[in-house]
Amino acid sequence: MICFLYTLLLFHHFSTKAENTYCKIMGDPKYPLLSKDGDITIGAIFPLHTKETLPSFEFTQKPQFLSCSSVSPRDFRLAQTMIFAIEEINRNESFLPNVSIGYRIYDSCGSRLSSVSAIMALMNDQEFAAGSRCNGQSPIHAIIGETESATTIILSRTTGPFKIPVISHSSACECLSNRKDYPSFFRTIASDYYQGRALALLVKHLGWTWVGAVNSDTEYGNNGMAIFLNSAKKEGICVEYSVKFYRTESEKLQKVVKTMRQGTAKVVVAFLAFFETGLLIEQLSIQNITGIQMIGVVGWTTSKNLITPNTFHVMGGSLGFALRKLHIEGFSDYVNKSFWKTAFPKCSQRDGNYSQAELNCSRYQDLFVLKNYNEDVSEQRFSSNVYKAVYAVAYALYSLLKCKEQDICEKALTIKPQQVVEALKKVNFTDKFGDRVWFDSTGATVAQYEVVNWQKDSDGSFQFKAVGYYDASLPPDQRFFINTENIIWAGGQREKPRSVCSESCPPGTRKAAQKGRPVCCYDCITCADGEISNETDSNNCQQCPGEYWSNTENTECVLKAVEFLSFTEVMGIVLVFFSLFGVGITVLMAILFYSKKDTPIVKANNSELSFLLLFSLILCFLCSLTFIGRPTEWSCMLRHTAFGITFVLCLSCVLGKTIVVLMAFKATLPGSNVMKWFGPAQQRLSVFAFTLIQVLICVLWLTISPPFPHKNMKYYKEKIILECSLGSTIGFWAVLGYIGLLALLCFILAFLARTLPDNFNEAKFITFSMLIFCAVWITFIPAYVSSPGKFTVAVEIFAILASSFGLLLCIFAPKCYIILFKPEQNTKQHLMGKTQTKFY
Repeated sequence: MICFLYTLLLFHHFSTKAENTYCKIMGDPKYPLLSKDGDITIGAIFPLHTKETLPSFEFTQKPQFLSCSSVSPRDFRLAQTMIFAIEEINRNESFLPNVSIGYRIYDSCGSRLSSVSAIMALMNDQEFAAGSRCNGQSPIHAIIGETESATTIILSRTTGPFKIPVISHSSACECLSNRKDYPSFFRTIASDYYQGRALALLVKHLGWTWVGAVNSDTEYGNNGMAIFLNSAKKEGICVEYSVKFYRTESEKLQKVVKTMRQGTAKVVVAFLAFFETGLLIEQLSIQNITGIQMIGVVGWTTSKNLITPNTFHVMGGSLGFALRKLHIEGFSDYVNKSFWKTAFPKCSQRDGNYSQAELNCSRYQDLFVLKNYNEDVSEQRFSSNVYKAVYAVAYALYSLLKCKEQDICEKALTIKPQQVVEALKKVNFTDKFGDRVWFDSTGATVAQYEVVNWQKDSDGSFQFKAVGYYDASLPPDQRFFINTENIIWAGGQREKPRSVCSESCPPGTRKAAQKGRPVCCYDCITCADGEISNETDSNNCQQCPGEYWSNTENTECVLKAVEFLSFTEVMGIVLVFFSLFGVGITVLMAILFYSKKDTPIVKANNSELSFLLLFSLILCFLCSLTFIGRPTEWSCMLRHTAFGITFVLCLSCVLGKTIVVLMAFKATLPGSNVMKWFGPAQQRLSVFAFTLIQVLICVLWLTISPPFPHKNMKYYKEKIILECSLGSTIGFWAVLGYIGLLALLCFILAFLARTLPDNFNEAKFITFSMLIFCAVWITFIPAYVSSPGKFTVAVEIFAILASSFGLLLCIFAPKCYIILFKPEQNTKQHLMGKTQTKFY
């Protein structure tokens, strides 16, 4: 409504008929709250009051102006700072000599309606230009303000078509960076583009991944929160809820407080303007909601009037960004001594009785409560931005007026607001604080923030303690710093609160997202065997390389245990024992046979082949030892070739003995002379020939593709079986096949000779031994193929020992029994069958 009324006012102003050559103002004018004439005028709009009373908007009477109440000490301090800076410039004879700067400061009452009214008043000079000729020239050259982004947007859009520069001290909305929409807007504060990202860095640095978010439902709050949410997502931060409200929406405020109370996040990022912050704190205090770590923005983190004994239990420990605190030299004395006399020269001499001709001092009556208000002079954060804004305008005027050293400025030069806009784009100076003041392509300055913490001092007073900084002008790795040791957290705690949806997953586990919930909500799943995670909160488990396996905690890859049949393990010890036991028994039998070599039973069974067979059995028992121990290149070649050759030697002897039995029976027949064809020489030659064939097979095997050590990771994932690979499987089965062929031939010949008439027919025992031998090796084949790892070797050793013991016991045990326990049967007559005895 008020915008509409002032649009009509503008239309009337510029369409006055020719006969009326003077500008007229419809209705009562809106007067500046603070003003002073000068050659060049700077306007300003501050929310010096925070509440307004709306009039009745009816078309039956003239619109009534809004009435304001509840003074804002912070913004009143900004007006004081502006006047101080202007007075300082006017007193400086070397800067803008012979040119005075005036000001007109309007009160927006924290209302958009009042802001529009103040804007129109500034642009049309309602108080000071009434009755003067209309020349289309703006009465002001620049405007300082507004405090809030929402009202600054209205200000910039309204003044934009008239090219009037607007310099804001605290409007940080990123939306104002659009030079197409706001070509004449500048600000001595950085865009919230940096603050939103810095907030995400702060939350990330403190280890919080689960936060709530609340913002003002304005362009400032919505744009700032959007930047934070986008940056938080990139940093891996999850937002449990994001709610907003406007200062006039009490129902939404109640919903926001309810959401914060029911939420599980212990940290809340509050991208709020000053007024919304006060309302939120009030409701949190009423409902006694404590323990929430508030993270704030420059809009409210250093506002002392938000901290009271009744609210500190809610907001104590708050953390957030603030503008740097700078000391303006002389400002404190100016506030205490000079301001009231300068700003209210007439009112300061009276005590409330004013004539109509004088300024209506009753308009300032509620400001006089601040006459001795010095509480926040030390917190000159936004004040320094106002100070810089005034000096930026002054330097722009300096360049336009072509002021020269020790010379006066060209006062007669007419300056248009558009010229000030262009000059501000080129402003570049260093102020008294040592800060370089300039505007980037968006009209903003570089982002420099302090990280402040709300703390209570030892005397009970409240303070904003600096605990870190963010400086966008520094290299990326040096921009952000915070000292957590100096922070007092929410609730007065010294320990940092935790705010996570799920606790961190320790090393050895991975995160598994919970269905339908943000990525920060997850379960911790133990890594599978063979996989590890060596970091906290790992998203995936890593597979260990081939020869490595995960430890019991799944935190690191360790070398797999190498397994082979060892001499030190139980199975190895047992097999070694039976091997050596076999050797010992064989040696004893050999000694016994040697001591009884002249007896008929030893002579009758071909003592030479018997001793050779005993020797080969010793080798068979010993060759089993080559299968035990860590496989090496030489042991792998030795074990299979030794096994093949010794067993062929053994079977060659058995075969020779079997043939001797058959030939001996044939020799007893009348007219037979067969033994001359298979005498001792032929027996030795046959053994040599049969063994030579196996030797040639082994040599060929070793030449073409010999056995070699092999790390078998096929059977077990968690360990390596160190075994001997066969190399050429054909060579291996050729060796076994030849042994099997000799064993089968021995069995057939022995089986045929088993019924020969003899009291002690050795063929029977050879038949039994070959049955055992063949049974062992026939069962060996499937057992060998199916046994995993070191059990394959154990099966092979068992087959060697079993067949060796079978041969030893079946062939030699009966003879030893006769020699030791039945010496009466150890006679030629008994062997020839001339005595009727039984062998047991």
